[in-house]
Amino acid sequence: MFTINPFATLAGALPAEFMRWFLVLMAAAVVLGTLFDIAHKGSARYFFESFRRSRGKGRALGGGELMSIAAQTAVVDVLASGEFCNRKRRVAHLLTMYGFVIYVVTTALMVFGEHPSGGLVPLAWWTGALMVLAGGYWFWFFIRVDVAAEGNSALRIVRADLFILSLLASVTLGLLWAGTGGGMGALFRLYILTTAILFGSVYWSKFAHMFFKPAAAFEKRVAKADGTRNNLPAPAEKPETLGRQVKHARHY
Repeated sequence: MFTINPFATLAGALPAEFMRWFLVLMAAAVVLGTLFDIAHKGSARYFFESFRRSRGKGRALGGGELMSIAAQTAVVDVLASGEFCNRKRRVAHLLTMYGFVIYVVTTALMVFGEHPSGGLVPLAWWTGALMVLAGGYWFWFFIRVDVAAEGNSALRIVRADLFILSLLASVTLGLLWAGTGGGMGALFRLYILTTAILFGSVYWSKFAHMFFKPAAAFEKRVAKADGTRNNLPAPAEKPETLGRQVKHARHY
């Protein structure tokens, strides 16, 4: 089961190009959704304007120093998710992020390539999907601030949850579909539907934020290096600290 390409089971039930065109449409949806998000919220303009305004207010940084900051941003903030102070949330985020990358890449390899069985690609697909579920469900039920610190129900849903819920639904249904033999059944239709929601809702979900976070992290490091960040207010307390304070206040 773990070494069989589940998309190969669709042969004969769907046109050969269906899944390929579906993936192309999903990629286009991500690009268009991100561009609409940038245009509507002005995220890119904000970062460039903030970066431009901060120049000249602090000490000048050389090209080598900027390259070093860019490398630190890539390694610490992007690859290691160093912005998360909470260790559990960082681990959950890394599981979800790297699992999602593996899952997407191997899906494309199986759909566009020839990996029917006996290879490492289907096994990597399962591994990536299980990493997504481990990190995603851990975050949803135990780590979310409104659940862990404020004591709200884990079933409480707001608009910001669209990305994580559609991701978990898509991957869960994908594994259920593959685990029951694949084919063209109800699970496959639900899998396609939730996947379309995941990639088609970029404009309304937090999916596009992953493209802005590196820019924000780089700007933060540059501002700290040139001294302009010293004029900013101190960072807020950690969510778990605030949660304890709220519970303490409620006690009295």
